[in-house]
Amino acid sequence: MSRICQITGKTAQVGNNVSHSKRRTKRKFDVNLFKKKYYLPDEDRWVQLTVSAAGIRTINKKGVKAALDGAKKNGFIEIGDWLHVTPLWFFVNKEVEGCLLSTVKKT
Repeated sequence: MSRICQITGKTAQVGNNVSHSKRRTKRKFDVNLFKKKYYLPDEDRWVQLTVSAAGIRTINKKGVKAALDGAKKNGFIEIGDWLHVTPLWFFVNKEVEGCLLSTVKKT
């Protein structure tokens, strides 16, 4: 999984290390990410999200459901990222509408 916040969409930035003699070498500024579990009372279950420190503050301010809806609207998460995903073993050798589900790729 890439180092991207699922709520704010923050990714790593690129910059320079600057030495005392002002030589510049490329470096990467990573995002301050955490794996946090949040409870969704509407669905009566827990979800695990990879969120930045700013994403945690957003969830504290708006609430979990509103923050997830906003992230979905902005394209930071897909519906399968935080909603219940049926385990793969459930689809083994089961056909739905003529195709084998275990061979269908997630788009």
